[in-house]
Amino acid sequence: MDVGVPPQRPEPPRDAAVGRVPLAVVVVDSEGLVSHWSTGARRLFGVPREEAIGCAAGELLPVSGALRQEGERGPDGTYADLGPELDNSISGIIAYPSAGRARLDEPVRGRIDVLWWAYPLVGPGPERLLVLAADAAQAAEDEGDGTPGTVAPGFALHTDFPGYLELAGRLPEILPNMSVQEATGIVAQVLELGYPVMEFSRRDQFPVTPDWGVPRHTPRGLPGDASRGTGDGPRAARTAPRPELDLEYAAVRERLEFLNEASGRIGTSLDLERTIREVTSAAVPRFTDFAGTHLRAAVLAGEGFPDGPPDVTTVWHRVWVEHNDEPGRWDDTVPVGEAIAFPEHTPFFQCMVTGEPVLVRHVDEELSNRISGEFEKRDLRPLITHRSLLIVPLKARDVVLGFMVLMRRPGREPFDDMDRTTGAELAARAGLVLDNARMYTYQENVAETLQDSMLPTVEPRMAGCDIATRYLPGARLGRVGGDWFDSVKLPGSRTALVVGDVMGHGLNSAAMMGQLRTAVLTMATMEMPPAQLLRNLDDLAQRLGEQYLATCLYAVYDPIRSELQIANAGHIPPVLVRAADGRAELLDLPTGAPIGVGGVAFETATVRVSPGDRLILCTDGLVEVRGQDIGAGLAALCASAAHPAASMDDACDTIIRALNPSGGRKDDVALLMARVNGIPADDVAEWQLALDPREVARARRLVRGQLLDWGLPDAVEPAELMVSELVTNAVRHGRTHEVGLRLVRTAALLCEVSDDEPAPAALLSASGDDESGRGLLVVSALAREWGTSANAHGKTVWFEQALTRAPRPGASTR
Repeated sequence: MDVGVPPQRPEPPRDAAVGRVPLAVVVVDSEGLVSHWSTGARRLFGVPREEAIGCAAGELLPVSGALRQEGERGPDGTYADLGPELDNSISGIIAYPSAGRARLDEPVRGRIDVLWWAYPLVGPGPERLLVLAADAAQAAEDEGDGTPGTVAPGFALHTDFPGYLELAGRLPEILPNMSVQEATGIVAQVLELGYPVMEFSRRDQFPVTPDWGVPRHTPRGLPGDASRGTGDGPRAARTAPRPELDLEYAAVRERLEFLNEASGRIGTSLDLERTIREVTSAAVPRFTDFAGTHLRAAVLAGEGFPDGPPDVTTVWHRVWVEHNDEPGRWDDTVPVGEAIAFPEHTPFFQCMVTGEPVLVRHVDEELSNRISGEFEKRDLRPLITHRSLLIVPLKARDVVLGFMVLMRRPGREPFDDMDRTTGAELAARAGLVLDNARMYTYQENVAETLQDSMLPTVEPRMAGCDIATRYLPGARLGRVGGDWFDSVKLPGSRTALVVGDVMGHGLNSAAMMGQLRTAVLTMATMEMPPAQLLRNLDDLAQRLGEQYLATCLYAVYDPIRSELQIANAGHIPPVLVRAADGRAELLDLPTGAPIGVGGVAFETATVRVSPGDRLILCTDGLVEVRGQDIGAGLAALCASAAHPAASMDDACDTIIRALNPSGGRKDDVALLMARVNGIPADDVAEWQLALDPREVARARRLVRGQLLDWGLPDAVEPAELMVSELVTNAVRHGRTHEVGLRLVRTAALLCEVSDDEPAPAALLSASGDDESGRGLLVVSALAREWGTSANAHGKTVWFEQALTRAPRPGASTR
């Protein structure tokens, strides 16, 4: 078959005999009436189009015995010398593609030998049969050199057929043994010639019939007309005397072509769901009328390799079904997505435990009743009775991952041993493809689990600020990258905010991200200033390896002072949206080199903020677009960040929609938004205490009075006790300066006691005879949290106390 021929086609090679003869193209509807009658049909059969449309096809086409040469019918209902009758296809007796030869008596031209091919059509339209026919004499005489060859019909665009576009688009479905490339070649030739053609060449072997099921007889050439070949099989000798068709060879060739085509259709991606659809649909309708794929739960979930052989407790998921029955026939009884354990005494169980194909040539009523009886609350009999059944395992590395259930309808040739071999080969190829997809899905799940475990769960409310975050995985390289965000609770009601981006993608970047995030978290709790933290992080990255490069923004928000301290290591600048006027601006910060470069100083910038301002930190995956300046992305970020929103989550979603409208970003994205609310002065109380033991009693009085003023009487007693212990330690160990005492009311009560002793407070194990060392034990027992931190003048010991009562009416609830 010559394919891909352009309009100006060169002469064929000398060793290839190529010819064209016009084809008659006839479409028959479900009532057996002609709905399309081509120009070629008018020329071949001598009936004008206006007279043919709407007439019974059997009256116009050579379908009956009266129009054929008289002869004995064989046991399969066909003429031994001419093949099957076209009437069997028109009436629906034969539901698969077939081909044959007929003799037509025409008043003017006399007796004409006709080659015909009939292809059932399945679809929502009324068309039910496509018939192609040609003058056998033209096909034979065109070669003229006595060389045997192959005859194959080609259907494509036809200008006087209103539905030609639909049929041309469905050419590979109508002729399933034809590839897309071959169909394209035929279309090109038809556009050149203006009418359907039949190509034949001694160089290529191309089956006429796109499906097996052709009656197993050996038709011969017509008596007395040895120069004319038959068109009854995949190999049609046109000029050799009395050619014999090797139908077994044709069947083998047909199966090889089917397997080759199916292999090309499956495994086009590593997406497990898509692969399942490809595997199932590859078999329908060419090989079978129904195909259902079942997979083990572990395979479908993308988990590890299934353990052990399946048994009656193994759960199988029906993941996809393809069929050419009427819509809805299978949906209720065998729905897609169903999880089921198959009973032991069924052919399905036999296939999955043995790992071998199971063939049931004909499911009679007795067997149908027995199989259906094994399933509770479902009647399979209308679906399987009088059908041919083949179940093939989907295996990889000798482990059954699933199986396919294949069935042919009555009227089609039942499955045989060759079909069992073909189905097993298809399943073997499909099993390898499914295992590759399963392994990819498993590795992707592992990588995503690793990344998810490294991304923190950020509290939406911190002292003096609200936080919202978004993380979008990239669309490439396993959806794993090195972007991260974090928020860290610091002493003094402060909050550290961080966003970072490890350069690169994949597991290595995700692993590096986890190391850097852990280091930032550790150093943040040590209250390192932002610039110092980035310097230490840079040193760590250089020690970890030369390939450790990352950008990072680190900010500390103090809600009492209403200020941000920020340091930048090669990251895109943050955006600050002012609550007063809604204006969004990029903060102009000193930009250091990325983490891991080394030898570059980092600087800390201080930014004053007001209650209601919003700070937006993100990674460059949100604002960078290939081929565009990053400035355009940053401008779009400012515009979308300034857009009013009902909540923090809505504000984040607005930014994502504006900068990633199609969801097709290749890079991963981390976004952190913080609304700084501040802590009002009325919720903060501070005192200075002298280095005098008598100040302990004063501290208790100050705490009691302040908590009563705030309407927190239930918090008085534990707070007095813990403050007494901390102030006692500070007075005892302080050197020269005063002791600081501060209470901060937010969702919890924060108490801080500061002194000029640099040594951190330590929790000791006090024995029964010790007179000291129990202070921090008391604090540890009563406080929700407590800790100690160093500062420029010494240390601060703090504790947080849960508030069990709401503040008094009128008091602040911040």
